[in-house]
Amino acid sequence: MKILSLAFFIFIAITRADAAANWTSIRKSGVLRVATEGSFRPFNYVEDKVLTGFEVELANAIAKKLGVRNQWSAHPFDSLLAGLSRHGYDLVAASHAVTPERAKAVEFISPHYCTGAVIVTRAGTRGTLKALSGHAIGVSVGTTYSDRLKAMPRFKEIKIFQDDAQAEQALVAGQIDAWVTDRFAASAMLKAKPASNLELGEVLFSEMVALAVAKGDTELKDKINTALATLMKDGTYQKLSQSYFNHDISCQALRRRGGSSRVSQ
Repeated sequence: MKILSLAFFIFIAITRADAAANWTSIRKSGVLRVATEGSFRPFNYVEDKVLTGFEVELANAIAKKLGVRNQWSAHPFDSLLAGLSRHGYDLVAASHAVTPERAKAVEFISPHYCTGAVIVTRAGTRGTLKALSGHAIGVSVGTTYSDRLKAMPRFKEIKIFQDDAQAEQALVAGQIDAWVTDRFAASAMLKAKPASNLELGEVLFSEMVALAVAKGDTELKDKINTALATLMKDGTYQKLSQSYFNHDISCQALRRRGGSSRVSQ
């Protein structure tokens, strides 16, 4: 037991030392390794073989402020934070909601937007928790929607899908009765696919969303926080948000409009 404990603390010390030296290495190489999912429109997705989206453009603007360039890679959503903990990349930009459990494993940057989980149903179906009690509902793997839904009215089944695209297809095909996802992502999907005959229902709960770096990588965290604050102050963030959503989706703007920034995903 004593040997195991010693090895554990040596591992933690090495991990923290690696994290502390990370910004020096990034600045020297001029490259920030950024990971995302790449299939979560309008935040991160591939169009004409090019990775783009609100978060992709925001992270690129942050890199420019830092004086480096981003080297992007795409991975399944449920593997992203584990890969970050293994130092497979320096930053994750993939719409992760801030939760106490996740905060134990990674360092979150200041939230870059606030949103909410929404029910999506086929047209003509009431998209409320009460109406969907006893029905099958779908969510994407790696999100915490399933845990939240388990504490809500009893469903016939909570089905887990690899990503939102598969959940959407299952809903259209009648394999599930509803799908729970981010309200901005759902709105973008309905706008892009009006023939899908789907509609938005009840907003279940709100959440704050943030970029993440490895646990202990506080210098990089501080650098990114400073860059993000500058982008919000100089209007770059607002211009980018307007281009994707027609309004400012930051948590600060939500508070000014009298909304809630309550964390609950």
